[in-house]
Amino acid sequence: MTLSRKRHARAARAAIAGVTMLIGVSGPLHAQGHPQTTPAITAPLSPSGPSTSEISSTTNPGLQATSPAPAPPVSSVSEPATGATQPPAGNAGASLLNPDPSPPHELSPWSMFMSADIVVQLVMIGLAFASLVTWTICIAKLAELSLARRALRAALNKIGDARSLAEAQMALGAREGVLASLLASAMHEARLSAGISSDAGIKERAASSFAEIVRAESRRIRLGMGLLATIGATSPFVGLFGTVWGIMNSFIGISKSQTTNLAVVAPGIAEALLATALGLVAAIPAVIIYNYFARVTRGYTELVGRASGAAGRLLSRDLDRTHGSLSSRAAE
Repeated sequence: MTLSRKRHARAARAAIAGVTMLIGVSGPLHAQGHPQTTPAITAPLSPSGPSTSEISSTTNPGLQATSPAPAPPVSSVSEPATGATQPPAGNAGASLLNPDPSPPHELSPWSMFMSADIVVQLVMIGLAFASLVTWTICIAKLAELSLARRALRAALNKIGDARSLAEAQMALGAREGVLASLLASAMHEARLSAGISSDAGIKERAASSFAEIVRAESRRIRLGMGLLATIGATSPFVGLFGTVWGIMNSFIGISKSQTTNLAVVAPGIAEALLATALGLVAAIPAVIIYNYFARVTRGYTELVGRASGAAGRLLSRDLDRTHGSLSSRAAE
C-alpha cells in the first residue's frame, strides 16, 4: 500500500511539473499575440487512485502556495495588432471618414471658357477671331509687299536705259504693275496733247495722272492696315468689358451663396481675367504688326514715287524730241 502511494505521488509530481511547463510556454505566446488554450485536467490520473489535488495536498502542503496561477481565459475576439493603422483623430480623421464630395474646380483655359457666362464667352470668341484676322493680314501683307517691291525694282532696272516711252514699254513687255500704268498714262496724255505747243501743260496734266496712280497704289498696298489699327486700339477695352461683366457675375454669385470662401470666388474671377488676357493677346501683335507695315509701306510708296519720276522724265524727253524735230523741219 505504501509503495502504491509513492508511485501515485511521483506521478502527481510529474503531472504538476508538466502543467507548470505548459503554463510557462503559453504565457509568452499570449504576450506575442498568439493565443493558445491549455486543456484542463479534470480526470484523475488513475481510476482507483486519488485525485491530483489530494495527492499534492497530502504529500507536499507548500506546493499549493507555490504553484502558478491558472492561465487566464482566452477571449474569442482577438485584439488588433499594435502595428495596425488607426484612424487619425480630430478634423483629419473626420475629413478622411467624410471626404468632400465636390471635386476641385479645374482652372485650365478651356474649362474656364466653358464655365464662363455667355457674354464673356462671346467676348472671348470675338477676341480670338480678331487675333486670327491679325495673323492672316500679317501673312498676306508680308507676301504682297515682298512681291510688289521685288517686281517694281525689277521693272525700274529694265527701263533704266530706255530713251523714250516706247522703248520703256517694249522693255517691260506685257508685264502689269504700277510702272506699266504710269507709262501707259504718259503715252495716253502725249497722244491727247498732240499738236499743243505748251510742254508745261502736258507735263502738268501727266503729273496729275501720275499722282492719282500713286495714291491708288498707296491705298491698295495699305489695305487691311486700318483693321490692324482698329484691333490694336479696341481689343484691350473689349477684353476689359468681358472682365467687368465676369466679376459682376462673380459678386452676384457670392451674394447668392452667402460665402466669401476663396474656392467659390476664384473661378469666376479667373474666368473674367481670361477675357482681359485674350484682349491683350489680340491687341499687342496687332499694334506691332501695324507699326512694321507702316514702315514697309512707306518705303514702297517712295519706290512708287521713283517710278513716277522715271515715267515723267521719259515723257519730258519725248516732248523735247518732238519739239526739236519740229524746229529742225521748220528751219529747213
